Amino acid sequence: MSLLQIECLESRIDKPREHYGHFAIRPLNSSQAITIGNALRRTLLADLQGTAIVAARIAGVNHEFSTIPGVREDVLEILLNLKSIILRAQIKEPQIGRIRVQGPGIVTAGLLELPMGVELVDPRQYIATICNNSIFELEFRLETNIGYRITNRGIDTMASDFLQIDSRFMPVKKVNFSIEEVQLDISKDKETLFFEIWTNGSISPQDAMSQAADLLAKFFNSLKNLDFNYPIEEFNSEEQTIGQVSIEELQLSVRAYNCLKRAQIHSLGDLLNYSYEELLEIKNFGQKSAKEVVDALNKRYGIQLPYEKMSEVTE
Repeated sequence: MSLLQIECLESRIDKPREHYGHFAIRPLNSSQAITIGNALRRTLLADLQGTAIVAARIAGVNHEFSTIPGVREDVLEILLNLKSIILRAQIKEPQIGRIRVQGPGIVTAGLLELPMGVELVDPRQYIATICNNSIFELEFRLETNIGYRITNRGIDTMASDFLQIDSRFMPVKKVNFSIEEVQLDISKDKETLFFEIWTNGSISPQDAMSQAADLLAKFFNSLKNLDFNYPIEEFNSEEQTIGQVSIEELQLSVRAYNCLKRAQIHSLGDLLNYSYEELLEIKNFGQKSAKEVVDALNKRYGIQLPYEKMSEVTE
């Protein structure tokens, strides 16, 4: 099998938080491009690490619906502005940053006191406006993780006076790929895979492609030396084991997954307490999402979700 070649066709920085890269991967045998394209795209969007602000403690504030005297924005707006700040870092443990500004003036990300090894992508990102000589003071916690984390609104469990923030760790904003067939001769058809990658500036498209390829290589490399001589462990209670499986294993769409999480459905055990009709009663959970859940349960675990609760049927 010939070695793949990757070529960067275009690389540009439109804005500090908008980096773009266009790549060509060749040569690929027929149908290989779609396989590699799908695997790389999912890895780029879901498995690369990023750093984000996950919680904040604002002086004189007890809950997210408060207002701060002398500050134009309310607390909820400030938390949303903190959520949008893009950071470049690789930290293993949560870190604390701070800011203390006396007005009047505009508070931007460039005024943040960041821990060692953490950098701002765009220091001009807006946080708040102080209208008088009030002092604006807050602490915030940073974490490195993957994906998007929706938190329970209210006080952070790790610190009694920190307010939680929904966190987007994904450095890649968008990925497109296309395939072009190249006929070398009558008997050999090859394909070229074209990739377009947009990042938030915390990582370059070139590094994003490299990290995604490295993750996939390590993943598949772990399958090379499987030893099938070991007996498969048998569990005493298959029903209990299935019930402990996380809903992430169903590989649902983002919409369906988020709706289940907001309804406090974290495992198959939680999910099996619902019927099809009860799923439809979940906020923003339509028939398409319900059918997706039913099909995933049946396909992956052979479980049929009831359309009605048995107690309702027998009454």
